Parts: sequence; C-alpha cells; structure tokens
Amino acid sequence: MNKDKKPLYRKENKVSLSTKYYVVTGGSFRHTRNTKEFQNNEATRMSMNSGQYGYDYTPLFKFLLSRVGQMWDDIYSEAKSRLDKDEPIFWMVALHEQDRKDIVRLDQSSYYSGLYVDDDGLLQMVNPHLAEEDLYERLAPYPGETLSFNGERVK
Repeated sequence: MNKDKKPLYRKENKVSLSTKYYVVTGGSFRHTRNTKEFQNNEATRMSMNSGQYGYDYTPLFKFLLSRVGQMWDDIYSEAKSRLDKDEPIFWMVALHEQDRKDIVRLDQSSYYSGLYVDDDGLLQMVNPHLAEEDLYERLAPYPGETLSFNGERVK
C-alpha cells in the first residue's frame, strides 16, 4: 500500500454501528462467571478487540466516481496502491458486459452508479442519466428509510 497518500478506506467500529454486537441476552453474568462452561468457553480467551472493526470503502467509491472518463489502467493502479486489497474496486466496476448494473448496492441503504471499462480503456458510468427519482422508482424504500446515492443523501 502507498504510504504517501491517504488510504481509500476507513476503519469502522462495528460495536457502535449495531446493537447486535453488545446486547446481552439470557441470565445475568454473575450467575455464569464461575461455571465450568464459562471458563472453558473459547470466547472468554479471545482478545477484547478481535473482530470489532470493519472497513468503510466510501472514499474508494467517491474516488472511482470522480475519475469517470479517465484511463482505467491509471485509476486502477492508483486505487490498488491505496487499498489493503483490490476486491472492493470490483464491487462497483464491471470489467465484462454481462456484469454491468445501473445501480450497485454497497451497504444497507447506500447505492452507487454502476461503472464499467469501455473498449477504449476508459472508466464510464453504465447509465449516466440516472437520477435520484429512479432510485425510488426501482427500489421502493420503506417509509422513513434514509437512502444515499453516490455518497449523497437522497431527499
């Protein structure tokens, strides 16, 4: 990874994002802490920080959108040098025609324009005329659900 430039991802604290990581179910801890089952449980021997972080690739997706119309080889080499792995690039960019999508869902309620590499080696949008209204027509979100499209909140 290139240390001179900022990485195209952020660490996310999973604990603060969802209640499922810290909700205690069942009886009180005081009833189980000295039992053999608790002492032999593998989870009690794990580090307290293990598995609490994920990655947010929003900076990568915005980077890719800002480079539409430029040479793919240059974009790919720069993005790859600023990532820990190159897989997230292809969540949004289709290299083959059959993989192209107008809208790509990349998180629970985050949607982005699909991208592809054309015959001239340029990064292009699959549907450059896509608007926020199209998102509501196609996805029919739940009332009150907050959606984002290309990194911007949909009104």
